[in-house]
Amino acid sequence: MPFKVDEVKKVGVIGAGTMGSGIAQVVSASGREVILVDISDSALKRGIDTIQKSLSRFVKKGEISEQESNSILSRIRTTTSFEDLKDVDLIIEAVFENMEVKKETFKKLDACTRPDVIFATNTSSLPIVELAVSTGRPDKVVGMHFFNPAPIMKLVEVVKSLVTSEETVQFAYDFAKALGKDPVKTKDVPGFIVNRILMPMLNEAVFALEEGVGTPEDIDKAMKLGTNQPIGPLALIDLIGLDVTLDVLDVLYREFGDPKFRAANLLRQMVRAGWLGRKTGRGFYSYQ
Repeated sequence: MPFKVDEVKKVGVIGAGTMGSGIAQVVSASGREVILVDISDSALKRGIDTIQKSLSRFVKKGEISEQESNSILSRIRTTTSFEDLKDVDLIIEAVFENMEVKKETFKKLDACTRPDVIFATNTSSLPIVELAVSTGRPDKVVGMHFFNPAPIMKLVEVVKSLVTSEETVQFAYDFAKALGKDPVKTKDVPGFIVNRILMPMLNEAVFALEEGVGTPEDIDKAMKLGTNQPIGPLALIDLIGLDVTLDVLDVLYREFGDPKFRAANLLRQMVRAGWLGRKTGRGFYSYQ
């Protein structure tokens, strides 16, 4: 079991969406090989395109060289086959935020990876323990919640479930530090630390908009100038994704049974309309 971080040479990243592609970039930038897995070649192409755009921004800022950018890309291999994960040393899962989808993914991973390989999930709100017990290695399943955009944000929440071993938690914490992150340890409770505190605030901003308290611009300006936040709550929801925000709120409401987590109707209606924020070009603001 590779409990020493320097023994991890090849990492499987499952899911090539916004978070998966960002995590793949971060892991590759640390000098490790990455096997990036998704269900289709088109999804993988979008993921690689996202990484290329991200790297080009770092090059333009002078933070990395063109050669370093090319090296990072060269260490990322894409595949639609889980069989290509047979020799990885660590799995980081970042698929759709749905418990059944994640469980099915973990069952496939269980069957094709070495029994000593740790499974880290990037879930932002789902119970780690439920995912862990769906595998044959519950003590080796841990939360590693990266934040968007993963190549820039320093925080990783390392989440210990009831069945996760202390060795696994410490490994995940040390691995996050090896990636240049500044991790925190937290318990397996809905929303962990950040989303438990953040989501009610974001949701309240939507309620304020729904009630006509202010325009999106004024609500965001007030929160930025009044609380010294770098981005307003509605713009942040657009960045996170309205669908992701709604999913997290629904999990918090279901798990805690507390009405303070009840999602604003406007948020639910906008998700139904397909207005998901930056990724669709329209949310509380237009990105056309």
